[in-house]
Amino acid sequence: MAFRSHYGFDAFYCRPGVEGAHEKGGVEHEGGRFRRSHLVPVPEVDTLAELNEKIEQIEIAEDVRHIDNRPTSVGFDFDYEAPLLAPVPFEDFDIGLTLTPKVDKTSRIAVRQNKYSVPARFIGTNVRVSLRADEVWVFERNELVVRHPRLAGRYGFRDLLDHYLEILRHKPGALEHSTGLAAARESGQFTETHDAFWAAAIESRGRSEGTRALIEVLLLHRRLPHEGVIAGIKAVLEAGSVSPDLVAIEARKAVAAAGGPPPVVITPHTTAATDPTEPDTAEPAEPEPESAQVISLPQRRPALPPDSRPEPSLAAYGQLLSIQPKGSA
Repeated sequence: MAFRSHYGFDAFYCRPGVEGAHEKGGVEHEGGRFRRSHLVPVPEVDTLAELNEKIEQIEIAEDVRHIDNRPTSVGFDFDYEAPLLAPVPFEDFDIGLTLTPKVDKTSRIAVRQNKYSVPARFIGTNVRVSLRADEVWVFERNELVVRHPRLAGRYGFRDLLDHYLEILRHKPGALEHSTGLAAARESGQFTETHDAFWAAAIESRGRSEGTRALIEVLLLHRRLPHEGVIAGIKAVLEAGSVSPDLVAIEARKAVAAAGGPPPVVITPHTTAATDPTEPDTAEPAEPEPESAQVISLPQRRPALPPDSRPEPSLAAYGQLLSIQPKGSA
C-alpha cells in the first residue's frame, strides 16, 4: 500500500472470464521469452549488482525489437507514450524494512541474526537501518554511512577495517589478528604495499609505533583515492622513510598528476620597505609557473656520509647500580 501510494497507481487482478484469459499468460510468456533469449546459459557474476547491470544493458538493446512485425520498435512506442504517463516523484521510495538496532561494544549491529560493523563512534547508540533484499544500509540521521552486502543464513558477521581504526590507534596490538584486517586482505583493500609499509615501519619504529604509523596511512583512504595512497606509500618506501605525513604529501601529488586537485604550493613572500619615500630594495618575486614541478622524494633526500663514530656506551650509568638501599648490610 505504501508503494502504491508513493507512485500513485492502483493494483487490480486480471479481468475474469474469457476477456482476461490472455493477460496472465501474456505476462508469463514474455518473462519466459526474455529468460530464454538472454539468461540461457545462466550468466556467471560475482554480485547481484553486476547481474542487474547486465540486465540493464539487455533492456537497452531490447528497445530496437519489433513485436509482431509492427513498423515501430518497442523503444519508439515507449517514447511516444512516456509524455502521457504520470510524472515520477522526485523522492525515491525506500524499499527496505526500517529497523533501529543498538550498536554493541564491538561496534556491530545485529540484523536478522547476522552482525555488521559500523563506525566506532556509534557504540552504545541506536542507528537507523534499511534492510533490503541484498544489502543492509546504515544511516546517521539522513546520511548514508555504510552499505553492507546482506548475509545469508544466521550467525554470520561482516566487518570493515575502516570502522575500527580509531580504536586500533589506541590498541595497535589488536590489528594483526583482527577480523577487519582479514576481511580487508580478502577483499584486496589491504594490499602487499600496505604490508611492505607495515614491515618497514615496525623495523624503524617498533611494533606499536610502527602499527600506529600504518593506521595513520589507512586513515588517508577516507579522503584520498585508493590508487593515490598506494602511490604515496611506494614513493615513501623508495625514499627509505615510513612517515605518514610524507605518504599524505606524495599521495596528493599522485592525485594531482592523475588529474585531481593540485597539491598546495607554499611560496616565500618578499617584504617591501615600510617608508614610501625610500626605494623598494626587495627583490621581485619570480612568477609562479602554471604547473609546479613535482620533485620526487628520493631527490630531496641528500646522501649522508658514513658515520665513523663508535656506538654509544651506557657503562658509565652502571655505577648507579652499586648504590645500596638504606638499611641493607
